Amino acid sequence: MKRRIFRICDYLLVAVSLLLFTTRLVQAMDASQLSGSYRVVQKTDLGPQTQVRLQLHLNNLGQRDLHVQRLTLWDLPHADKGATAACSVVVPAGASADTTQEFTIPRSEYKLWKRGARPRLVLQVEAPASRGTMKVVHLDRISGGKVN
Repeated sequence: MKRRIFRICDYLLVAVSLLLFTTRLVQAMDASQLSGSYRVVQKTDLGPQTQVRLQLHLNNLGQRDLHVQRLTLWDLPHADKGATAACSVVVPAGASADTTQEFTIPRSEYKLWKRGARPRLVLQVEAPASRGTMKVVHLDRISGGKVN
């Protein structure tokens, strides 16, 4: 009888593990199906920092709409308040969305962009029945998007 109970517990443990693994795999696939590009619309020097207005184009090849609540430029040495923007953008499943956001970043980071570095954007996305999830997108520069 004890063996039978342990066997049932083992099967349940395997089933729960597979369920958790599948859920993580689906979330990872959704994240890999997200891409984006940017264009600097306006740049203002503020001493050691630079304020940039970015036109963002986000592509969602996933099967769920993404409700973006916050954007953060993450490659910065210290992602402070200036590198984060609250927003309300919906990127429909299988479609794209455009938004324009302002960020204040270190001038040294902006110089790296001019040399071809790709900014990394972290999106805080509203998720059903949870506090939200994070999606990471490496942004490509839009052709013709001049970085002064």
